[in-house]
Amino acid sequence: MTKSELIDRVARSTEVTKSRAEQVVNCVFDSMTQALERDEGIEIRGFGSFTVRHYKSYTGRNPRTEEQVHVPAKRQPFFKVGKELKELVDRSGASGASTRGPASDGSSTDFDDDDGD
Repeated sequence: MTKSELIDRVARSTEVTKSRAEQVVNCVFDSMTQALERDEGIEIRGFGSFTVRHYKSYTGRNPRTEEQVHVPAKRQPFFKVGKELKELVDRSGASGASTRGPASDGSSTDFDDDDGD
């Protein structure tokens, strides 16, 4: 899903104009970006959490020239998926996954009708 598709879906589901839906989506993303810039975490229960990971500087190597290069310290955003979202995606059988075999909750999803197996 792209940002414009998200805006369209928000506009349809909330019955507001696309312009207003775009403002809402941009406000949410801007608020999240600003929180991460301030090194604050973001937790959306059932969805996941965003944090900032700090990486120290180190001496790396250019694989073409074998020359050593200094890699500066950096901060990178990191997303950790929430348990509910992880289970929901796993249960949905994304990308044509087989519906046979044990499910993650221990129940069977084998739907054979014949009693011979």
